[in-house]
Amino acid sequence: MVPAILALPGLDALLAGLRRLGFTVIAPVERSGAIVFGEVESAAEIAAGVEDVQDGGSYRLRPRDDGALFAHTAGHDSVKRFLFPPAIAVWRARRDDDGAVAIEPPPPPPRYAFIGVRSCDLHAVAIQDRVFLGDGRTDADYASRRDSAFFVAVNCARAGGTCFCVSMGTGPEVTAGHDLSLTELIDADGHRFLVEAGSERGRELLAELPARPTAADEPRLAAEQTARTAASMGRRLDTEGIRDLLAANAEHPRWDDVAERCLSCGNCTMVCPTCFCSTAEDTIDLAGEEAEHTRLWDSCFTLQHSYVHGGSVRGATRARYRQWLTHKLGTWIDQFGSSGCVGCGRCITWCPVAIDITEEVAAIRAGDLREGLDADG
Repeated sequence: MVPAILALPGLDALLAGLRRLGFTVIAPVERSGAIVFGEVESAAEIAAGVEDVQDGGSYRLRPRDDGALFAHTAGHDSVKRFLFPPAIAVWRARRDDDGAVAIEPPPPPPRYAFIGVRSCDLHAVAIQDRVFLGDGRTDADYASRRDSAFFVAVNCARAGGTCFCVSMGTGPEVTAGHDLSLTELIDADGHRFLVEAGSERGRELLAELPARPTAADEPRLAAEQTARTAASMGRRLDTEGIRDLLAANAEHPRWDDVAERCLSCGNCTMVCPTCFCSTAEDTIDLAGEEAEHTRLWDSCFTLQHSYVHGGSVRGATRARYRQWLTHKLGTWIDQFGSSGCVGCGRCITWCPVAIDITEEVAAIRAGDLREGLDADG
């Protein structure tokens, strides 16, 4: 679809249009020294003039003097928190005075419009769609949140220190899964956004905005900016034959090495935009009159996650880390037809001991236990 240019003040018109359509608008905001997603009513609330500096186990913000709204990259937060909440009451039951039990379903969720979603996270949403909506197994709560969601994506103007989306084929250019996409341009000609529609409802909303046609060089400037971002990834992951590589190296000594560093804290799974493990918790009040069934995020790094009668199937950190990495990069392909990793780098940045998934795979590849074996193995 033909792109257009939206001046900086026009961003408020975009937000107003979304609110008029009944959406709760979610955008990047600065809180407690990090960029997170939060509800906004105006563009002035979006984190501006900051960028992030990320490395293994390290994250900080630093100021910029150009007022850019989307110069930061992916923080620890993602839209997963809104589509697949960390904790949600699946149902509540209440006993009335006559002893009858009434089941109360949860209230309907808001209709969310997400501003500033990166390509890697759009791919993460597509992966979670396959988990929660695929193969005839539909999670009703996820479906209700997902079906109404509106995505205003952003082409990344810079790569984060732990990004490797190019390796995973998930960015930095927005190519699918969006209603509108923005490329932020700041130069001598002003602060503006090149806007493109990715869906019919995106096209309809764009038609209502105070946008102008693009100048001759603006699409080129946008494309060049995205190309520079792609060329400056902070990390790289070789995915050639990765499923078979990991399957053949279940006893690689590297698993022992990483287990000596891993804290089994679960940070990597909590910040991952595709991890979907959950558990359930039932609570009853002391009077026995009310009960609640709650779904909570879980992690394959906890002992209880693989607990069966008699103990945990994966009692050692070595086994738990191996399960996470081989599932994410290998057996996920068997289950869902794609890798479970989108190259956002969050698991590297937010690991307290800076374990780097790209380093671990490279180490296993370098010492592949299949090397030197004959054709019969």
